[in-house]
Amino acid sequence: MLSDHDFCQLGRAVITTEAKAVAALSERIGPEFAQACRYLLACQGRVVVLGMGKSGHIGGKLAATLASTGTPAFFVHPGEASHGDLGMITGDDVVIGLSHSGETAEINQILPLLKRRGVDLIAITGASDSTLAKTADVHLNVEVSEEACPLGLAPTASTTASLAMGDALAIALLDARGFTADDFARSHPGGRLGRRLLIYIDDLMHGGDQLPNVKLGTPLSQALLEMTRQGLGMTAVSDAQGQLAGVFTDGDLRRALDQGVDVHTTPIEAVMTANPRRLTTGQLAAEALALMEAHSINALLVTNGDGELVGAVNMHDLLRAGVM
Repeated sequence: MLSDHDFCQLGRAVITTEAKAVAALSERIGPEFAQACRYLLACQGRVVVLGMGKSGHIGGKLAATLASTGTPAFFVHPGEASHGDLGMITGDDVVIGLSHSGETAEINQILPLLKRRGVDLIAITGASDSTLAKTADVHLNVEVSEEACPLGLAPTASTTASLAMGDALAIALLDARGFTADDFARSHPGGRLGRRLLIYIDDLMHGGDQLPNVKLGTPLSQALLEMTRQGLGMTAVSDAQGQLAGVFTDGDLRRALDQGVDVHTTPIEAVMTANPRRLTTGQLAAEALALMEAHSINALLVTNGDGELVGAVNMHDLLRAGVM
């Protein structure tokens, strides 16, 4: 029975072997890699990724990474390609074939058909003299000195190297296309990052009759009624022109009561926080979250470009929208 130390030693050996395999790839990033990027950038159709077995799993991930970073791509199973799915590939496409040996039968048997269609073919293999490598327009070498598997059989370091090379292609293309965080968010609208980059405070804020607001000169008692009516734990204070003058929060109320003020006669401007932190319409909800967290506050007021009060947003709004 292996001890805890034995298990940890085996785990470290795998990580070390795979790390060496990935590190060795940097020396192979050269003209072939640049040419592969040019083919992919010039593609007028879609990038089609092929792979069998473990290479197929890596290929599926590569296609997904490309698609989510600005390069339209999809995965085709080579075994299904020869039974009809080859019709999914057009002459405007670029094909990426993954095979560690470069001799995967299901891929190699469709190579003549791909070449007749005039597609640009990029091979990612660990064998430069293989059929796939020699047939391809560009070959990216992901050869490894050893697998992490003690038997030297299970694809481990080799699949990690292929995965890293695929990521290198995808990120190089992302940068070349000028792909932005907003572009990424549009491809991931259901994810947390997408929500943080796509939701604006305009979409969440309480405005109109739902906006707690009192005018300068309003008695504190009236301001308390406005806070209670809207349930945001605060009320804005505006001047006669609708400009934001201040805010009155639950914290301000506690401080006022500690000072023994008369809620019926004290005007709101005597106890409000003047010139409060605010947001401007058009800002991201994520910016609201960052401001709240930085200053330990639970709500913010929103003004337009002219400084007029138009809304309010609190931490619960951000939570419901999935921004935090």
